[in-house]
Amino acid sequence: MTAERLLPKSLALRARPVVTRIDGLVSGKGEGSAAGRITLFAFMVRIANAAIAFISQVLLARWMGAFEYGIFVLVWVTMIIVGNLSCLGFHTSVIRFVPEYREKGRLAELRGILLTSRLFVLFASTAIAAAGAAGLWFFSDRVESYYVVPFYLGIVCLPMIALSDVLQGIARANAWATSALAPTYLIRPVLILVFMAGAVLLGQDADATTAILAAIMATYATTIYQLLNVTTRIDRKIAAGPRTVSLRFWIAVSLPIFLVESFFFLITNADVLMVGFYLTPHDVAVYYATVKTLAIAHFVYFAVKAGVAQRYAHLAHDGSGQLARFARETVNWTFWPTLVLAMVILLLGKPMLFLFGPGFDAGYPLLFVLILGVVARAAVGPAESLLTMSGHQNICAAAYACTLALNIGLNAVLIPQFGLWGAAIATAIAMSFEAATLSFIVWWKRGIVMVVFLPAAPQRSAG
Repeated sequence: MTAERLLPKSLALRARPVVTRIDGLVSGKGEGSAAGRITLFAFMVRIANAAIAFISQVLLARWMGAFEYGIFVLVWVTMIIVGNLSCLGFHTSVIRFVPEYREKGRLAELRGILLTSRLFVLFASTAIAAAGAAGLWFFSDRVESYYVVPFYLGIVCLPMIALSDVLQGIARANAWATSALAPTYLIRPVLILVFMAGAVLLGQDADATTAILAAIMATYATTIYQLLNVTTRIDRKIAAGPRTVSLRFWIAVSLPIFLVESFFFLITNADVLMVGFYLTPHDVAVYYATVKTLAIAHFVYFAVKAGVAQRYAHLAHDGSGQLARFARETVNWTFWPTLVLAMVILLLGKPMLFLFGPGFDAGYPLLFVLILGVVARAAVGPAESLLTMSGHQNICAAAYACTLALNIGLNAVLIPQFGLWGAAIATAIAMSFEAATLSFIVWWKRGIVMVVFLPAAPQRSAG
């Protein structure tokens, strides 16, 4: 039974356009409907993740106190960034290659990329973890003593964080939304909280070291489960057969994507890292609590990005001319929910920060600055995904390089002068610059206007 049949006849005609879209989203068979369902599911997962993350961070902050919590935050954020970068772009390039190989019936290459991506990322991340441990030992005298042991422990997580990211990419490429999103955004944060609570109940100190150990156990448990799940689904979907490995070609495509992802991750987290470099763990704790409160608005952008990357890759290569229309839709999917959530955050931000403990509400005024960057990014939708999935990853990487340089430069100048205000101002300016630059490149290269308030333009051939 369709949704329209559930309505009274007097309302059916008025509601038909909306109901038709809902029915198409829920039961449609096309890739557009699939992308919409994945985006909706990703949005729901990000809502749950935001709630879980907020509650867990509040509890961690209250258990540990601002100083120890600030140490944990800096170490864990660094490990998440380095773990993601250790994929060297393969976690995103698989989203491009898997639909392409499946569409063209190139099963040998499909089997090759699915296996090679996992093995390559595992070996690369292990090597990077070993190099990180060696570097930490060599420069340990230049690192504050309270960071040394937590950073050593955090490095243990790197291979599993990287493997989890590439498994997420494989699941997204196959439109397996649950396998892609649940492990990282639902299971792992819950397990971190459970293991930390268990350690505290058993009499362990509620400090950064205990929190990192809880994160290690949660990461390994989650990634092993995710590996078994994704591998089983791959084996069921793709019959055994020969594999073609084009490692040099895949690396050549993945490296520019790696640069894009690297710059994006660093742009997103550079403010937290720079605050950790210039200020105290207490300041890191206050700033990170503010950022986590703001993350409720961020997850719309990430949910849409997770749902549409595969669809972008398909439309960019099928010659149907539907890419421009779909890109414009994704901008609206991103902007309007983000704007609503931004207003809610500004209304409720102060009491939300009070939950973290005494002194954390000092970050509330920063929300009014940081929210400008979030809304600016949402106004152009997932423009970098369109560029990456349509073969323009090189210029996208260049845009992110410029944004990162601007972000780091502004943070380096403003944080010593204005403290946390300097970090907030630098981040908002950098995010606005990023949005303007990416939207211009999309128009220049694809002839698509990805800005929410600007009218559409006729799509040109790819540049």
